[in-house]
Amino acid sequence: MTDENTGNGAQQTITESVLSAKDIDFLLYDWLKVDELCSRQRFSDHSRDVFDSVLSASEELAKEQFAPHARKSDLNEPTFDGTAVSLIPEIKSALDQFAGIGLLSSTMDESVGGIQLPQTVAKACFAWFQAANIATASYPMLTMANANLLLEYGTEDQIQKYALPELDGRFFGTMCLSEPDVGSSLGDVTTKAVPDPDGGDGAYRIHGTKMWISGGDHELSENIVHLVLARAEGDRPGTKGLSLFLVPKHLVNDDGSLGERNDVVLSGLNHKMGWRGTTNTLLNFGEGAHTPAGAAGAVGWLVGERGQGLACMFHMMNEARIGVGAGAVALGYHAYLDALRYARDRRQGRPDGAKGSDSPQIPISGHADIRRMLMASKSYVEGGLGLVLYAARLLDESETAETQAERDRAALLLDVLTPIVKTWPSVWCLKANDHAIQVLGGAGYTRDHDVEQLYRDNRLNPIHEGTHGIQAKDLLGRKVVMSGGEGLKVLLEQMRSTLAEAAGTSEWNDEAAALSAAVDRIESVTAAVWSRGDPEVVLENAWTYLEAVGHTVLAWLWLQQGMAAEEVVRDRGHSSFLRGKIATARYFFTHELPLTGPWFDLVESRSTTFSDLDESWL
Repeated sequence: MTDENTGNGAQQTITESVLSAKDIDFLLYDWLKVDELCSRQRFSDHSRDVFDSVLSASEELAKEQFAPHARKSDLNEPTFDGTAVSLIPEIKSALDQFAGIGLLSSTMDESVGGIQLPQTVAKACFAWFQAANIATASYPMLTMANANLLLEYGTEDQIQKYALPELDGRFFGTMCLSEPDVGSSLGDVTTKAVPDPDGGDGAYRIHGTKMWISGGDHELSENIVHLVLARAEGDRPGTKGLSLFLVPKHLVNDDGSLGERNDVVLSGLNHKMGWRGTTNTLLNFGEGAHTPAGAAGAVGWLVGERGQGLACMFHMMNEARIGVGAGAVALGYHAYLDALRYARDRRQGRPDGAKGSDSPQIPISGHADIRRMLMASKSYVEGGLGLVLYAARLLDESETAETQAERDRAALLLDVLTPIVKTWPSVWCLKANDHAIQVLGGAGYTRDHDVEQLYRDNRLNPIHEGTHGIQAKDLLGRKVVMSGGEGLKVLLEQMRSTLAEAAGTSEWNDEAAALSAAVDRIESVTAAVWSRGDPEVVLENAWTYLEAVGHTVLAWLWLQQGMAAEEVVRDRGHSSFLRGKIATARYFFTHELPLTGPWFDLVESRSTTFSDLDESWL
């Protein structure tokens, strides 16, 4: 049983395994060949031993400092007394140790204190923390993305005063987009920025309210760096009139010390279904509670060019979207491992066809329906982890490949895949959480086991950083047609390159044929739905298109994993892990890829079910 006051009891099972180190090793080294990156100048000081050391340290810290308080932070939500936010002390302790071993700046340039770790390795490291405690892990995830944006677009003064303290763990960061009446429709943002002639170049006074701001207020760090989307006074309406502003909780003096409290005020905390250890806030900017330098409004500084706020913010948003996909994988993976352990330990029932009640009961993992759910979950979480790490490998290629053409090609492919990286795990790894509860039965619906919290935590991922519907429109409405369809062309070429490789093997002929047909459907269906050029009709079934293309992409990556596993078998012999990897790849082709046929049919039909629907019929 779980002690709901201390978080002891069932929570202790988390520390046994929240993720698979064996799977991570396979994906990084046997499939993605990450150690080959060490031949490139940026990573030349590294080796596989270095990568393994950082991975091992991440696993250990995640299990020892993040996992033990996951339940406690869920049961003891943040509180606000009107002055300060209170959180359980274990959160700050864990975050201090995370920063202390340099993980906040692990991928950054050596010039800012980083160790220039490949993104692929860093994403695998961070997955341990997301699997162990997604709520606590959200603080560094946001801070790293915030600092990355400032390093890309910020002035030298902004980098020195705000980004570098973030990388040291002294300051944390947020992204402030949504407003109480403005969710995803960012063109309707009402927060305004008024030039401050007394504040120097790029200084503004910010007035407005931001809603759903994760990490928006707390006492975990000395300062909080808000990146605020607002409209400068006089700029045009819509998204092209938006700019990005750095608005700290506390101003910073020229010598780096904290100065006056800025006019950023916590109005209240949102109480959530999951991620309860992450503060989620309503923030008021410039309401007059604090008036730095005696003027009205929160002090902020322009980041990047005026009117280019959304373009700058997408640097952080795209990183966050890959992080959301990774978090969804991690939570689904954790739940799958919990369900697998339970299914192997729990004895109930007898084999089908067994006669007589005197025969011994068997572990429920011996029942076909339980195996069905476990195998489906395994295909989702291992496939999802492969998807996230493949995306990270593309990011490494886009930054360090030998030629500019190779870098551009990798960046284009990553751009096309980003809506899938965010959305596919948010749907299908959440399904793994659902399966985990079902495997445990009634026990899974109680707080005696972690799976109910893991489900609640994962349910956020289909919502934040762009809902499924937004990602679907982004994929079909923009990504596959941008640059004259060049991004889609690159994706199809990469898939067909794998098919050509599979054609040279005898083990994967059937799977390659099935994937080839699905890849052809992506090409033909995309052309068909855009043939009339009517966006309203095209986008009506964008969600179904995203499902179909996403499942095809996962089948492609599973084919790669399956072939990599076969190669390892030839070199090192069979193991249960490798047999399981190959069996899961074949499962995906047998049970999951066939779903894409009806999905593609529906998209190609240009069904107008929803536009024809009268709202009064609902």
